[in-house]
Amino acid sequence: MQALNRRDLLLLAVNRKTRSVELSCERLYMKYCDSHLDNTTQELFERLEVELRGVDNLLLVDTAWLTCQDLRQRLEPLLVSVRARGGQVTHSTDAIKSSKHV
Repeated sequence: MQALNRRDLLLLAVNRKTRSVELSCERLYMKYCDSHLDNTTQELFERLEVELRGVDNLLLVDTAWLTCQDLRQRLEPLLVSVRARGGQVTHSTDAIKSSKHV
């Protein structure tokens, strides 16, 4: 697998102390669409799975971008995995106010 470029990361905010992260559904959708063009959809979700390991609190931001059924079906097992480890997944329909990215 290739080394991760910082721009490739999907998580917007990481609080290592509480092991909380925010995931922009808009950004995920855009990466998902791009992955269809270069046939890297599997790698995209493998990277996301790695990024979500050890997360206790996951906030999905702007969930209106999750209308694509295939995207939701690929994301759901990752959310189940977070919950199975005792983590919490919450949803926000509000767009991110800040453009700060990690």
